[in-house]
Amino acid sequence: VQLVESGGGLVQPGGSLRLSCATSGFRLANYAIGWFRQAPGKEREGVSCFDFGDGSIYYADSVKGRFTISRENVENTVYLQMNNLEPEDTGVYYCAAGSLWTTVQDMCTKNIMDFWGEGTLVTVSS
Repeated sequence: VQLVESGGGLVQPGGSLRLSCATSGFRLANYAIGWFRQAPGKEREGVSCFDFGDGSIYYADSVKGRFTISRENVENTVYLQMNNLEPEDTGVYYCAAGSLWTTVQDMCTKNIMDFWGEGTLVTVSS
């Protein structure tokens, strides 16, 4: 199983970034895929998670209306479109995959994932 993130970088407040997670070695339909982030000095938190079994999606309250999770079926790539970025969005963003044994909200809020990528750094600063 491999999860490889890309797309991080430095962006000004109000700007946008699209993160990509290239997946391989497992069937997406049997998993939930999520994006998590860890800001300096803080615990890792779930940002958005997607249940590929039933299509359920979870977003943290802090990103609702600004972030969108999506999937490219052919390439098995999962994206996180981030708009109207704020300095509080700064952190290392991780892509993760977990077997579907509970709700996607539980998996996202409790960090219940089986496989993790190495992360990509997002810095929102003027």
